[in-house]
Amino acid sequence: MAAAALMAAALAMIFFYVPTDADQGYSQRIFYFHVPIAITTYGLFAWAAVNAARYLWRRDPSLDLKSYVPMHLGVVFGSLTLATGSIWANVSWGKWWVWGDTQLTTFLIIFLFYCAYFMLRFSVEAGDRRATYSAVYALLGVGLIPLSVIGVHVAQTNDLIHPITFNEHGANMDGSMFATFLVAVAAMAMLAVTMYLVELRGKRIDDRLRTIRRLAEARA
Repeated sequence: MAAAALMAAALAMIFFYVPTDADQGYSQRIFYFHVPIAITTYGLFAWAAVNAARYLWRRDPSLDLKSYVPMHLGVVFGSLTLATGSIWANVSWGKWWVWGDTQLTTFLIIFLFYCAYFMLRFSVEAGDRRATYSAVYALLGVGLIPLSVIGVHVAQTNDLIHPITFNEHGANMDGSMFATFLVAVAAMAMLAVTMYLVELRGKRIDDRLRTIRRLAEARA
């Protein structure tokens, strides 16, 4: 409910409140989707790493699931980040992708690293060993996120097409744009939390049904 309300407010502000950007025109509105989705992606990967560290500390199988689910959602949101970014670039600059842009390339490398997580996880039989390998990989991945931040700073020193939304002075936008941006970030984060809880509940139900089925087969 909160996610739906925030998303409705964000859409209303994006399409009816915030002024059209003087440089990029109406297409700049995709910024209010693209950047919040990217921030949410990093948040999901960070939450996966937190639960991975907790698993390695406590060896609680439920924490392995709490690390896996945000990792899965992070890849979904990461795909949306790449898609919205490419659409925005093509509309604004006539290019789907610019390999010379440090920020774009760094994000793609991080995204592919997290995609490989699933190859590792599902190549190992379910159990403690798989959970341990997955947790270590998740922790290694979160260490790559600062590279994206460094990529932003490097991009600011080069004459590249990727817009700089934040610099050392803060947000590079006026008050109405910043307010819309904050609401969009809150809406996307709440959507991710809702999806996390729904998927977590679904996975737990699957696990219980699988356990019941094994017990029934053992008694048969």
